[in-house]
Amino acid sequence: MQSSILSSWPVDPAYIIIGLAVITLILLITVIICIVNMKKLYRNYDYFMRGKDAETLEDIIIEQIEEIKNLKSEDKANKEAIRSLNRNQRASYQKFGLVKYNAFKGMGGTLSFALALLDYTNSGFVINSVHSREGCYLYIKPVDRGQTETLLGNEEKEALEQALGYREAKMN
Repeated sequence: MQSSILSSWPVDPAYIIIGLAVITLILLITVIICIVNMKKLYRNYDYFMRGKDAETLEDIIIEQIEEIKNLKSEDKANKEAIRSLNRNQRASYQKFGLVKYNAFKGMGGTLSFALALLDYTNSGFVINSVHSREGCYLYIKPVDRGQTETLLGNEEKEALEQALGYREAKMN
């Protein structure tokens, strides 16, 4: 018998050859799977680069940039409109107090009233409507930051306090 390197190993060389064949087969299957995945990836990439309906990717990007510019200009206009609405809202009358009362006892009904209208800074006016048999009289008194220079009647004070939130409105 001839002396060889393989005969000096404690394992039969046929097992080594079979083992290497199995490893080669596994590697071959792995390579085939990688090639298939690569083809799928290339098809997806090619579809992405062509775009839909033969549009190019560059056209899509330019379109998106234009849309972003339009959205930014709309956002700026909306913010300015909101600022304008906030200024208008603060200047409008948003707080009120109403007190109905009977100005002259025995005349029947609570036809007189005091109405306070205030804005965001608690400035506005108090209207007092006094109803009598001879007619209806209206008095208006200015309010600046919750204070008046003119002396207020009880009903006017109560209406102002309701508008300022110091008192709850009474239901008649």
